[in-house]
Amino acid sequence: MSIAVKRIYEPAAKSDGYRVLVDRVWPRGVTKEDAALDIWARELAPTAALRKWFGHDPTRWEGFRHRYAGELDARKSFWQPLLTQAERHRVTLLYGARDEEHNQAVALKAYLECWLKAQAVP
Repeated sequence: MSIAVKRIYEPAAKSDGYRVLVDRVWPRGVTKEDAALDIWARELAPTAALRKWFGHDPTRWEGFRHRYAGELDARKSFWQPLLTQAERHRVTLLYGARDEEHNQAVALKAYLECWLKAQAVP
């Protein structure tokens, strides 16, 4: 199982595998060709209200992760296919935020890995 996180402004690479944009809005200055997406998964992005509350404030990171996980719990049909894809190929979650440590792609990756770990326990 291979899930990576990458800023969409970095050049696409073959090693990215299946490229998934997890932003609700299209990133500024990026053309569809440069993005080289396999899918734009808007449904996996945090709600507008949660994004506004978080405001990319690192002091709200843990609260954001917790609230976003609650949103993801209700959207299993949207993120489950990513796990299926990750079983066969590398999946790279793409985001546009400047902060490389505190963004929805990082939170989504952690959520998916935690979910997988919980499923592996007998």
